[in-house]
Amino acid sequence: MELRIEHLAKTYPNGVRALNDVTLTIPRGMFGLLGANGAGKSSLMRTLATLQQPDTGRVTLGGIDVLGEPDRVRQTLGYLPQEFGVHPRASAEELLTHFAILKGITGRRERREAVERLLRQVNLWDVRRQRLGGYSGGMRQRFGVAVALLGDPTLLIVDEPTAGLDPAERVRFLNLLSELGERAVVILSTHIVEDVSELCTHMAIIDRGRILLEAEPLRGVEDLRGRIWRRIVDRDALPGVERSHAVVSKKLLAGRTLVRVYATTSPGAGFEPAEPELEDVYFCTLAGHDAGAPALVEVA
Repeated sequence: MELRIEHLAKTYPNGVRALNDVTLTIPRGMFGLLGANGAGKSSLMRTLATLQQPDTGRVTLGGIDVLGEPDRVRQTLGYLPQEFGVHPRASAEELLTHFAILKGITGRRERREAVERLLRQVNLWDVRRQRLGGYSGGMRQRFGVAVALLGDPTLLIVDEPTAGLDPAERVRFLNLLSELGERAVVILSTHIVEDVSELCTHMAIIDRGRILLEAEPLRGVEDLRGRIWRRIVDRDALPGVERSHAVVSKKLLAGRTLVRVYATTSPGAGFEPAEPELEDVYFCTLAGHDAGAPALVEVA
């Protein structure tokens, strides 16, 4: 099963063009959608989750017309938005049972077994009777995943799932998503490059509603080999470097600045070749470096 998105466009009443001719093919497994805040990620996720209709375009999941058959899609859809509310006085077991009823799991035994299985899967069974208001951010995220997994969805959409999580919770959460990707289409919408680098076999970069790149992360990194260079410069020399080179990123390092630049040949004295990273792919794509080379930027 795969998700096919064809020529989606969406302009809001205030004139903001959130989606601009978005075309993607998303296979089973983990798919990363990278973009800054306001790039169009959430608009695309809401459209795929049948929460809004696009102005134009088509979406199919296997043999299902996602836009034309929203009720049918919702039977096989799990959605974890960036922000979701929980009743702070309810326990995880109580609220998940309530959501299971809404999902159509009406048999008491079937519902009880589904709730237990999901709470064990997200490692919340031992605290199932604790009030959700006392859960940590990571625990609430895992509860959100349990809700999204009701009904064994074949399409799971998670929007900025690791924002605000501590490192340990982030690792546990990403491991859980990785397991889910073995049997479903899982779309991870995020601005955190590391999440995509560690998890996803396919990815896309979106900016101002347009897909700039659709690729395999490892292939995208490999296509930059020999084109990323690094140099440590003093702070007062940084403006000159930025004027004369295509700076990809810069980081403070012991009072000086580590600069990474894009160049097809050596950019000059003091620079040394650097091992490319997915973050370089992201920034190079946004900057349009080598935009004419299909190996780096493939405009959908």
